Amino acid sequence: MTAFPRDGWLVAHPPPGRVRLFALPVTGGAYTVEDWLKLPVTGERIELIDGSFVVSPMPATAHALAKTRLVGVLDDTRPQDYEIATGNVNVGEDGLCPDIVVGDAAVMTAGADMLMAAEVVCVVEIVGPGKGGHRRDYEIKPPKYAAAGIPVFMRVELHGDDAPRVEVFNLGAQGYELVAEAKAGDMLTITEPFPISFDPAWLTGPRHR
Repeated sequence: MTAFPRDGWLVAHPPPGRVRLFALPVTGGAYTVEDWLKLPVTGERIELIDGSFVVSPMPATAHALAKTRLVGVLDDTRPQDYEIATGNVNVGEDGLCPDIVVGDAAVMTAGADMLMAAEVVCVVEIVGPGKGGHRRDYEIKPPKYAAAGIPVFMRVELHGDDAPRVEVFNLGAQGYELVAEAKAGDMLTITEPFPISFDPAWLTGPRHR
């Protein structure tokens, strides 16, 4: 008796090679929004940032839970002319995938493949783990959303001593300006894109009744 496979087993059963989920379009330069929209649905979040595709894995449970609960908070108070979802947003020459999009209900319910920035009133980013996720959600994506004219940017931080923390920024003359922030145990109250009030603690841990 041996723990090793019989002679020839590896020849008949070679280890798998690197799997490619899809072939990237051939281009002589930077990728475009048109290239981005042609990509198949794979389960990852694929964004077009500065001409390159940036792939993020499926979020951790805490991230997904916070997103689901925040969607519920927003959906309970939204006006009828807005809808809440996850979707592709055309931001200048970039194609971004905010964690949550608040946008024009008529466009979103019509099944658009992508929203234009002018059709969006608020985007939410739940900060991803690691330096890459932190840099995208603090340094790279907010200025792009602001330059595209999206009125409200909300950022949810699930890490750190005061987590969960929520910051809300409104678009001003020089970009986004912080208008409200709250940590777990405090109430966050804002009026744009519509009146909302909630404790960030509701976004994590056991469900609060």
